[in-house]
Parts: sequence; structure tokens; C-alpha cells
Amino acid sequence: MNKKEHAIDHLAIIMDGNGRWAKKRGLPRLLGHRAGVRTLENLVYAAKDRGIRYLSVYAFSSENWTRPSMEVSGLMKLFGYYARKKLNDLKREDVRVRFAGRREGLPDFVVEAMDRAESETLKCSSIDLIACFNYGGRQEILDSVNRFIAENPDKPLDEDSLRGYMYVPDIPDPDLIVRTSGEFRLSNFWLWQCSYSELYFTDVLWPDFDSQMLDTAIESFKMRDRRYGGLR
Repeated sequence: MNKKEHAIDHLAIIMDGNGRWAKKRGLPRLLGHRAGVRTLENLVYAAKDRGIRYLSVYAFSSENWTRPSMEVSGLMKLFGYYARKKLNDLKREDVRVRFAGRREGLPDFVVEAMDRAESETLKCSSIDLIACFNYGGRQEILDSVNRFIAENPDKPLDEDSLRGYMYVPDIPDPDLIVRTSGEFRLSNFWLWQCSYSELYFTDVLWPDFDSQMLDTAIESFKMRDRRYGGLR
């Protein structure tokens, strides 16, 4: 395949920089998170328009619990609010909403909002939005291995079998992982799935990331030579 013919089936985004965006403007951190949610809303539709079938986003990591309790509480309320408020819009745009991560320990109203969003968008098929919420890549691998062993105590474990026990087993691995805000790490995101993902880093803070910047990332991806361990 010519490198310019690459298409993105699964785009993953580490949405970083909400707090710094707010700090630069002298605003509370939660207003940065609100701005980040609006950016995500726009990017879902932009990704859909560009033929991307799966969009996964790192919404709340298992390490984010260490943040100040007021910020964590505010994030939970913000998530629950938008999951309910935007549900009809997502259904109208044929967006299927899915979640990856542990639900244990989340507030009941958050779990209820997640269940409702997944149920009511189940038949939507233009694009899947996978929100990684209370998610950690290492924990996903451990949970998957433990589930497999519990259900198959006498069966040897291989890659194909383990994949079936991941949080969202039926989606392809990310073709491209984008991280905003100038950080150069994956931060425990899609560790099993990222083996051959292309990486794209930008200094832009997440609330300022727009469709033009998405196109720049896509163009960068198209120029990559994806050999999957093979020779040129």
C-alpha cells in the first residue's frame, strides 16, 4: 500500500490540557473541563464526517482519582450531565456510545448515565464513540487475564483469546493516537492495543483542538510508512 493511501479506522485521543487551558485564563479548572467537553462534541462529528469509524477518548483515568476531591466530584457531575443532555443529539447523528473501564467505585448516577447511553445508542452505526472512563491499560490487561483464567482454568492463554476478554473486544486497535498539550507519553492508555499505533503529539491544549488540527494529524498519519515490523 502506498503510504498516502492510509485510512484511519480507529482514532484515539488523549484529551490533555484542560486544567492548563483554564489556568492561562484565570478560570477554575472545571471550566477547562467544560470547554474540553465542547471540543469533544465538535470532534465526534468532525471524525464522523471524515469517515472515521471508531473514536476513542481518554476521559478519566484510574489515576485521576488522586486529584483534589472537589475536582473529581465536579468531573463526575459534568460527565453525568453531558451524558444525559447530549444523548438525543448523539442518537440523531447516529453515534453509538460505549465505555471502557471499571464501573466499580463510580457514583450510581454516573453508571446509570453510562448504561442509558449505551442502551439507547446500541443500534447507531455511523461512528462508535468509546469513552475510556475510570480506565487504566495495565488494569485492563490484569482484569482480562483474570477473567480468562476464571472461565478457562485448563486452557492455555494466547493473544486471540485474551483479546476477547478486553473491555471493548470487538473494536480494532487504534491506527492513530493523538495527544494534546505537549506531553510525550501514553499515560496507561490502550497499552495492549497500541502495539502498532502511530503516535501524534501537539502542543495545543485540548479545548483549543479543532477540526483543522484534526486534519493536520490525519495528514501526518497518511505520510507514515506502516510496516508492522516488516522490511521496506
